[in-house]
Amino acid sequence: MTATDHSTDVAIIGAGPAGLTAAYLLTKKGYTVTVIEKDPQYVGGISRTVEHEGFRFDIGGHRFFSKAKEVVDLWNEILPDDFIQRPRMSRIYYEGKFYSYPLRAFEALWNLGILRSTLCMASFAKAQIFPKKDVRSFQDWTVNQFGHKLFSIFFKTYTEKVWGMPCDEMSADWAAQRIKGLSLGGAVLDGLKRSLGLNKKPNNGMQTKTLLETFRYPRLGPGMMWEAARDKIIAGGNRILMGQSLKQLAQDQVTGRWRMVATAKDGTEAVINAAHVISSAPMRELAGRIHPMPATLSEALDLKYRDFLTVALMIKSEDLFPDNWIYIHDSKVKVGRIQNFRSWSPEMVPDQDIACVGLEYFCFEGDGLWSATDADLVELAKKEMAILGLCKADQVVGGAVVRQEKAYPVYDDSYAENVKLMREELEAKYPTLHLVGRNGMHRYNNQDHAMMTAMLTVRNIEAGTRVYDIWGVNEDAEYHESGDEGERAALASERLVPGRIGRAA
Repeated sequence: MTATDHSTDVAIIGAGPAGLTAAYLLTKKGYTVTVIEKDPQYVGGISRTVEHEGFRFDIGGHRFFSKAKEVVDLWNEILPDDFIQRPRMSRIYYEGKFYSYPLRAFEALWNLGILRSTLCMASFAKAQIFPKKDVRSFQDWTVNQFGHKLFSIFFKTYTEKVWGMPCDEMSADWAAQRIKGLSLGGAVLDGLKRSLGLNKKPNNGMQTKTLLETFRYPRLGPGMMWEAARDKIIAGGNRILMGQSLKQLAQDQVTGRWRMVATAKDGTEAVINAAHVISSAPMRELAGRIHPMPATLSEALDLKYRDFLTVALMIKSEDLFPDNWIYIHDSKVKVGRIQNFRSWSPEMVPDQDIACVGLEYFCFEGDGLWSATDADLVELAKKEMAILGLCKADQVVGGAVVRQEKAYPVYDDSYAENVKLMREELEAKYPTLHLVGRNGMHRYNNQDHAMMTAMLTVRNIEAGTRVYDIWGVNEDAEYHESGDEGERAALASERLVPGRIGRAA
């Protein structure tokens, strides 16, 4: 086994949005930086773009919008000439019918029928009059907001596909974060306005995130952004080591510097000596690799993740539907969501006679779906497209499978306490170890939230102390998504940067 050894100012674990944002900003400020990335080919993490025979696949769908002007400015700086403006359209598939999302009131009532619509409204009224007082689960929170009938139609099946657990066992934190600001009344009112054509103008960029009309998107997918960031980091004289996984992380008790060991698949090692470490690695993995591992960090080993795979199908047909994606609220199939890659960007699909869609399956690493062969997964996707009536199996002319481990941190009953224990241990004992990003903080952050945690961490490194509380991102500040960026985002930027510790946000 051969090891390479070098020193750097900052070592970064993971070349996703958080890791590359930190590396890019540190490079601009003159720091030496080394990034390790487990993937041998792609940067961007879950925001990467995979290419197969000229077709490009976005892993999960990543719209580029933010109310944080700092984030928007950084996107424009890294990728100044390659954004396109795209219409936002998505629908819900339920019992053979499509429902616009956001809901259009007349359409939803018509599709559901008079009896079911009446039951939905009665159920909603009951929830408003007699809400559950002790709200603990996703089901409790959502039923209180929408009523049990609408919960069962528009939330239960899809949510359980995504998370692989019953809604009454899932923490209410997830619902409060992801559905915050959207009420049934607001959705119906917005639906009425849409139905009557009265909501042409956005509300000063302050719309609730599920009510957006357009978004910006890199013309070759989100990976284009992170490939550009990678190139600028390397051009600035810093290193990104691909195909390298974290093996061990230890701090010298005398110098305070870190010794990070990364290993490649062939067993070769890279040893990196650094003053600071920024980790976007899953909390569970980081806890298991700190040496010696503090006893209190053993709790973090119980943190859970939901994994994800996309089956991309190339179909001999014109575009099958105009949506960016369709949510599948149907228990007859395993697919949870279907992307239409041409609707994200026409340049993602090189052949105008071929439609390219991505069927998204949510799973746990090692279960039946995850372990199935690529050929079996393509056959499953073809079968389910036919069941849904979206295409015939004999129209499919190609397929590819992309697996994404640890796509979603799970918000179960114990996650909050486990994260709290790890955060307290690391912040108290290791002031030069910084956690950032979705998996690094075990928080279901959006791409712009992950970037902001990295931006604030860079400021902390510059200051030599934790001046900014990165845990306030997407918690104390209103980081909801805005349809247009630029000057509109500037209106809210002061509110969107978490305040210094000890000061009001």
